[in-house]
Amino acid sequence: MRVQLVRAWPNRCESVDVEVDERACVGDALDAAGWRLEAEFVALAVFGIAASAETMLHPGDRIELLRPLQCDPMQARRLRAEKTGKRRR
Repeated sequence: MRVQLVRAWPNRCESVDVEVDERACVGDALDAAGWRLEAEFVALAVFGIAASAETMLHPGDRIELLRPLQCDPMQARRLRAEKTGKRRR
């Protein structure tokens, strides 16, 4: 079956399609692509849902290698609101 792997950095991304066995898991797809989790990529997802290397795959799945958050999302919203002068009352 064919699955896609995707990883992204600021201003660029990379994707590769690989062919894996019908009973393959995320780890098998990573091996087939020659990719691995490194310090830069700390988590995995399949179509945006948290996954592990043991997560079973289905035909057409998209595996995403995720980087750590640079800022807490709630704090980022607060900073944007302060910058634009919009505050909830």
